[in-house]
Amino acid sequence: MRKLLYLFGLSLFFTSCGWLNPSIMLKTNKDYKYSQNPDSSKALDYKISSNDILEFSMYSNDGFKLVDLTSLNTSNMGYRFESNIQYLVESDGNAKLPVLGKIKLSGYTIREAESLLEEKYASFYVRPYVIMSVSNKRVIVFPGSAGDAKVIPLINNNTTLIEALALAGGIADDGKAKMVKLIRQSPDNKHDVFLIDLSKIEGIKQGTMVLQANDIIYVEPRRKYASRLTQEIAPIVSIFTSVFVLFTYTKAISK
Repeated sequence: MRKLLYLFGLSLFFTSCGWLNPSIMLKTNKDYKYSQNPDSSKALDYKISSNDILEFSMYSNDGFKLVDLTSLNTSNMGYRFESNIQYLVESDGNAKLPVLGKIKLSGYTIREAESLLEEKYASFYVRPYVIMSVSNKRVIVFPGSAGDAKVIPLINNNTTLIEALALAGGIADDGKAKMVKLIRQSPDNKHDVFLIDLSKIEGIKQGTMVLQANDIIYVEPRRKYASRLTQEIAPIVSIFTSVFVLFTYTKAISK
């Protein structure tokens, strides 16, 4: 019995070392300094970043062809450039586009990039009109329980943290609403970690943060020490009990 108590105490010691919760990810110390949350009152449009895949169409004459739907004569509608070809924003922030060659697009919003390309293509075409989209925007959501992680495509340019959590099915029963971490790669290839508390209504302001591609949303799960400890030591207790019963039985027979 004394050995059993010793084993129980040793198991409790290992809880502080993460022995009972090996699946918990992205841990931070109590004194960890989180990044300051962006001002959610300001609507921040999505900004193009490295590894984005761009799709765009370009029309001359201010997009005349897009609105002239009744004309059967297409000879004077103007030039149209449109294809299913995708263009990668490389690690240096440049994308190689037709006619223009390499041009830096990272850091621009979609509308800013469209305006920039319209300006650049104006040297070659009459009043170009550009429509652009990013086809591979996505974020990873860990809602707070094992096996429920999801990759969420950012279809809208202004998808918020709350929307992404809703698309992932919401915060899991075992997730801590007050411990939602948003991890984002910064321009210097480091990572900013924002802490969002959604357990109170005041947290809605932080929940309206506009997501960027490749953001990671991690809801910290509750640490179930008691249940995990029971699961871990149950087999050991069973073995000790069996050995004790066998020893007692053998000793009784030998008398």
